[in-house]
Amino acid sequence: MSAVRLLVLGAVRRHGRAHGYKVRADLESWGAHEWSNATPGSIYHALKAMSEQGLLRAHETSPSEAGGPPRMEYEITPEGDDAYLALLRTALSSRDPRLDLLAAAVGFVDDLPRAEAVELLRTRARAMADWRSAITSHLPPGSDLEEWGPTGAVIDLWLHTADSRAAWTERLIARLEKGAFRMAGE
Repeated sequence: MSAVRLLVLGAVRRHGRAHGYKVRADLESWGAHEWSNATPGSIYHALKAMSEQGLLRAHETSPSEAGGPPRMEYEITPEGDDAYLALLRTALSSRDPRLDLLAAAVGFVDDLPRAEAVELLRTRARAMADWRSAITSHLPPGSDLEEWGPTGAVIDLWLHTADSRAAWTERLIARLEKGAFRMAGE
């Protein structure tokens, strides 16, 4: 799953119709180029590729004044909307450790109904707890990770990652339950 794909589909969806430059400007204003692979080249490549896949519809809007190809606007197709929502749901519910994908999904969480977003995040929290249990199930009782050298440091990193991501997910769930954000259908 690609964060760039989710970001581009989400940005086009938010506008209804948008030039590639507008999509790129939006993603840059969100800082996506700092925390994901959303470079200008990857954005334009994604727009073209998803148009060829039928997820976006390209519209020529005006000829290029410089003599190049005509300027294109993109809009999401029904298939693209389905793909976008599937990517969004998977990214929110997965324990996927890729932070760029999670950040992209959280940026678009308000495209879902509140109850659905909360349930997807609860699924993520359970997956984090399961991952933590899987890590600790292999440790002998009374293990002191500091005595394990570098391997202990790696296991400690995994446990810290599971704990911090679970805690962050629980805080986001609590915010949503208290009414944070204007969600789809509200």
